[in-house]
Amino acid sequence: MNRVKCIISYDGSEFAGFQVQPNKRTVQGEIEKVLSRMHKGEFIRIHGSGRTDAGVHAKGQVFHFDTDLSLDEKQWIRALNAQLPEDISVLSAELVDSTFHARFSAQEKEYHYYVYTGTNRNPFLRKYSHHYPYGLDVEAMVKAQDYFLGTHDFTSFSSAKSEVEDRVRTISSFEIVEEHEQLIFKIRGNGFLYNMVRIIVGTVLEVGIGKRKPEDIPEIILAKERAKAGKTAPGQGLYLYKVYY
Repeated sequence: MNRVKCIISYDGSEFAGFQVQPNKRTVQGEIEKVLSRMHKGEFIRIHGSGRTDAGVHAKGQVFHFDTDLSLDEKQWIRALNAQLPEDISVLSAELVDSTFHARFSAQEKEYHYYVYTGTNRNPFLRKYSHHYPYGLDVEAMVKAQDYFLGTHDFTSFSSAKSEVEDRVRTISSFEIVEEHEQLIFKIRGNGFLYNMVRIIVGTVLEVGIGKRKPEDIPEIILAKERAKAGKTAPGQGLYLYKVYY
């Protein structure tokens, strides 16, 4: 039996998320459909590094699966890409040790969130960034970002739907980059709660329009109340950029 690790990118616009769901189009569902076809009808389960929600994209999602097929790495890439829909692309495939697990072996993840700041909406970006044309104080936002660094209980930045009890996470880097009429939030950490990145972005954007001060962030973290943080930024601006092992 061989274990194969794949890195994929996908446009999440037409998916109900990564994780398989009954009667819905998902990234996992499309990949498992192809693998089952390749294995002559045998169901092959894939294990992802984590879930992404409806509309959320990935540039570096990782999954693994076990197979009795003997294909080399280039053959796996060609075979999968030949059968997968156009909004999923296999970037790499490699044979790994049986101890590797896409989710449990991960050390850190990096997410990027794109905000389009142009005055007029851009129809070509509507599925790939969050349009926020409100005049932002980027300097204040950069001050706010630093308060998220380190190890904290991020309950205030987790969806009320989250069922995880331990909400302590470590953010190792946080950078806001300006490119033309876009801001890119680059956040890397050892794990993220449900909607955590999107709530952080929504809160920092409120700092940018003067609704909050950078110095409010530590108080929001200490409060451990979702209602204290800002709105959840929409899914289309979010990308799972890379998983570190």
